Amino acid sequence: MLIRVGNIEVWRILESVDALMDPLKFFPDMCGDGLSEMQSLVPRQLCPDTGFILLPIQGFLIKTPQHIILVDACVGNDKTYDNFDKWYKRSDGRFMAGLIAAGITPADIDFVLCTHLHVDHVGWNTRLENGQWVPTFPNARYLLPAADNAYFGADPGVVYTESVLPVIAAGQAEFVSSDHMLGDYVSLIPTPGHTPGHVSVRIANSGHVAVITGDVMHSPIQCYHPEWSFLYDYDPVQAARTRRSFLASCCDAGNVMLGSHFPLPSLGTFHEHSTAFKWVEK
Repeated sequence: MLIRVGNIEVWRILESVDALMDPLKFFPDMCGDGLSEMQSLVPRQLCPDTGFILLPIQGFLIKTPQHIILVDACVGNDKTYDNFDKWYKRSDGRFMAGLIAAGITPADIDFVLCTHLHVDHVGWNTRLENGQWVPTFPNARYLLPAADNAYFGADPGVVYTESVLPVIAAGQAEFVSSDHMLGDYVSLIPTPGHTPGHVSVRIANSGHVAVITGDVMHSPIQCYHPEWSFLYDYDPVQAARTRRSFLASCCDAGNVMLGSHFPLPSLGTFHEHSTAFKWVEK
């Protein structure tokens, strides 16, 4: 999928869409009535066979006049994170095929920008070569939220060890603040709560604006219920507070939104609705 923000191209690079988890576990604050509401308002995010949340895993490739930027690097291949069977030691060419379809090779990418350092956003940071993890994008600077790196680096797990440390060891990492600006067209929006340093990404050109949500929210149902946090939110109270302010600011600005885990095509706008908001798909 290609969208244009003024003269800037934004390509969705889709890796997978898997039925991941029971929605009542995925959103611990959801009750039975909430599930019925989700079935009514966001039916395409529920697997018709299992009832589980269907979660697209995708990154976004941004082509500006100055840089080629990959926002989020999905799960990747060969990774040994084993919480979800379908992510364990994947061997799949879809992500790389998406880059090629956008006219890009790994060597062309100038920056890899991670909204946060969770497994499904950093996986293609590295690839396995002769038994060693090496940076997938040899000419890129990897922009990592400084607060996330401090948190996850203090007690490194398998995700950090496989997908972040090798980039740091190669001298390709840059730790950025949550208000960092990348050239004239791409800037970060602080959206902490899901992780300590989580950011969303703003793309602006010629009066047009698009925003990549990252994991400030995982589903359009959270527009209607910003208080519903995700099972793996680092600070659920902060995440809910951030989500409401994020929705309000994007709604007021009329931005085009790219929901990182929203049902495909993951493209739409936020609008005020009753005491909260709603999602209007494009």
